[in-house]
Amino acid sequence: MATVSPGDRKDLIGLIVSDHRAAERLFAELIAGAGDAQHRRDLADHLTTELVRHSVAEELYLYPAARRALPDGDQVADRGIEEHADIERILKDLEGVDPADRTFDELIGRLYVDVQDHVAQEEREVLPRVQDACDADELRELGELVARTNAAAPTRPHPSAPDTPPQDLVLAPGTGMIDKLRDALTGGDAR
Repeated sequence: MATVSPGDRKDLIGLIVSDHRAAERLFAELIAGAGDAQHRRDLADHLTTELVRHSVAEELYLYPAARRALPDGDQVADRGIEEHADIERILKDLEGVDPADRTFDELIGRLYVDVQDHVAQEEREVLPRVQDACDADELRELGELVARTNAAAPTRPHPSAPDTPPQDLVLAPGTGMIDKLRDALTGGDAR
């Protein structure tokens, strides 16, 4: 089985792994507790945006590829979608919590554990199998779609929104547009 690493890869696998590393860096800064309350709120909001965008990309492209290419693809995809829903519920709970409140750190801790478990399982089991099962051209095309989707993806958690095709394909761009409008009106604040 292949090993996954982002390197300079711009395909599906490389972009997903690169997103994982970016989230890890944001978590490291949040968990270190550095900065004032506004800085920590900004970091949490940025992390929320990145995790939501990443989830949308996986649900639109990685999981359908897994369903097509892997014998147990439905179970793999369903597990990932369930994990995303759990993560989005924590993100929703985190919205509006004052960083000075100890609940903020508790939620960040829960979120960290859930995201780390998801990333580890995905990089250890899912991504290598998808990489082996799909050809390089398909992975590159999916990577291009992920890059385009990131520009239109929602920036806020929507744990009750549909996360399986075809409903997610129809609603994600509109939800992203609404989120971006809300962000612009609130000064980019994802609360």
